[in-house]
Amino acid sequence: MDGLNINNIKILKAMLNNSQSQNEKMKNLIGLSKEELVAEMELIGEKPFRAKQLWHWIYNQGATDFSQMTSIARGMQQKLAETYSVARPAISKDNLSFDKTRKWLLKFDDTQEAETVFIPDADRGTLCISSQVGCTLTCKFCHTGTQRLVRNLTAAEIVNQLIIARDCLDEWPSTQEVRMISNIVMMGMGEPLYNYDNVAKALKIIMDGEGIGLSRRRITLSTSGVVPLIEQCGRELGVNLAVSLHAVRDDLRNDIVPINKKYNIKMLLDACRNYPRASNSRRITFEYVMLKGVNDSVADAKELVRLIKGIPALINLIPFNPWPGTIYECSHWKQIEAFADVVRSAGYASPIRTPRGQDILAACGQLRSESIKESKAEQSRKLKEAS
Repeated sequence: MDGLNINNIKILKAMLNNSQSQNEKMKNLIGLSKEELVAEMELIGEKPFRAKQLWHWIYNQGATDFSQMTSIARGMQQKLAETYSVARPAISKDNLSFDKTRKWLLKFDDTQEAETVFIPDADRGTLCISSQVGCTLTCKFCHTGTQRLVRNLTAAEIVNQLIIARDCLDEWPSTQEVRMISNIVMMGMGEPLYNYDNVAKALKIIMDGEGIGLSRRRITLSTSGVVPLIEQCGRELGVNLAVSLHAVRDDLRNDIVPINKKYNIKMLLDACRNYPRASNSRRITFEYVMLKGVNDSVADAKELVRLIKGIPALINLIPFNPWPGTIYECSHWKQIEAFADVVRSAGYASPIRTPRGQDILAACGQLRSESIKESKAEQSRKLKEAS
């Protein structure tokens, strides 16, 4: 009997290993461009129209399984399921704030994690998407900056953040007249322009009219100032640009936004002046976190106005959101209003952002996961444990 049990265990292990091997061979179709999807169909002997069908089911209908794709014959559904998947990342945590802000911690195939935040408002719903696990930069006031870069997210992992949010909010198909997620901001974990190729590929998928179909006017990409890629972003993607400025002097910005040592304020603002999509109807947003006694004086406000002269701009003042271990405090409300008054009197809109999701660490500058960069051997061990 003991021998039989051991044999059964061996058989089960062999079956499990075979199943895992099969899963590893499955190629996920989410994140592929239209051209790549056509190429995949050609590999399995199918005509290009099949790619169009799949694009519709994945990005318009939100299908989670090939069996849901009713315009595709059952035999073809089975053929696709033998080689491909449309799987989403796992949701490690799903947190809901008292103010209805919702944050998902997503776990990817290699067990690394990143956060995505949905911020509902009366007139819009904004999804804040991450571009990296951790961050290339080390901005001192940002919680994400305390987590060193683990890796870039793939185009699939970027697109899947929107797909999962739409799954959770029951927002399929894409043809719904009223969308809860009406806007996207690339303002989550990471510096989008240091992962430009994957971010661009993902946004092109999201903007495609035959799928999710979100207008480029409803997408904002935020950068801390990767100057060489700003013009390319405007020319190729045409999305709205937000710039994390946060200081008006190079010495201070060098300290709190270290990328300034490479691309200083003048270089950054020159790139903004030349941004292809900048106009009075499509202003560049300058993000400015309000740090008590650091960058919040009236003199700072006057210098900000001088620096951005001639740029179609909106100044988004962000009350600092605290996080465990920070050395900074938020500016007093009267000081924030005095700063805003100077900017507004110069003719620039200067809204003060209302903090959202602070109780679940989902507010601006609070995102962070526990992922760390590991050796290949450690990654391999974790993958085996997870499977």
